[in-house]
Amino acid sequence: MSHQRRRFSRELKLHILAQIEAGQTIAAVAREHQIHPTLITKWRQQLGKYADKAFAGNGHTYKEEARIVELERLLGQLTMENALLKKALSRLDIRSRPTQPTGNT
Repeated sequence: MSHQRRRFSRELKLHILAQIEAGQTIAAVAREHQIHPTLITKWRQQLGKYADKAFAGNGHTYKEEARIVELERLLGQLTMENALLKKALSRLDIRSRPTQPTGNT
């Protein structure tokens, strides 16, 4: 027997969260809708963090945030490479300079 995951629409999630904001307990709302209270807590966190963008799609939400994280990682990597190249260039520059003879002639 296969177990299929339930899907909740954005409207239902917002309705459930509105019930909690109206004063009902998470436990009571969870029992009413036959869902785990932890899921409601997760939805509350998502709504608080993403506001209008919360519950945007089928598991592919927050692509912008993932893109920002990837770009920040790449920026850090390029910054490190740049520092390494600057250091190597300065060492090569020092080695390639001709030495000046001292003035004891």
